[in-house]
Amino acid sequence: VQLQACGGGLVQSGGSLSLSCAASGRTFGNYATGWFRQAPGKEREFVTALNWSGTSTIYADSVKGRFTISRDNAKNTVYLQMNSLKPEDTAIYYCAAGRTPYGYASRRSDEYNYWGQGTQVTVSS
Repeated sequence: VQLQACGGGLVQSGGSLSLSCAASGRTFGNYATGWFRQAPGKEREFVTALNWSGTSTIYADSVKGRFTISRDNAKNTVYLQMNSLKPEDTAIYYCAAGRTPYGYASRRSDEYNYWGQGTQVTVSS
């Protein structure tokens, strides 16, 4: 599976951005999908994930209520809608897909087999 993330950019604090991640090679159908991010000088951290069937989501506490993950299997694309953005959301955002145990939405980066190249999100104060 090859993943291509796009949609990043520069936005003011309080603004919104929508990221997308298109898969090629295989369909998302049997994979859990997730988004992670890495800020300068920090380790990659979990943002949100969706289980294989698209029926269960989990979010990091820092983004809960502001970010929404969704998936369109027909388009083989996973989305991240980010609202009420804060400067601390500034990071490179990575999409991921993988055959997690039982297909559940996982917070663990090592349970994802495929990664996109990352897209930069910058939130100015």
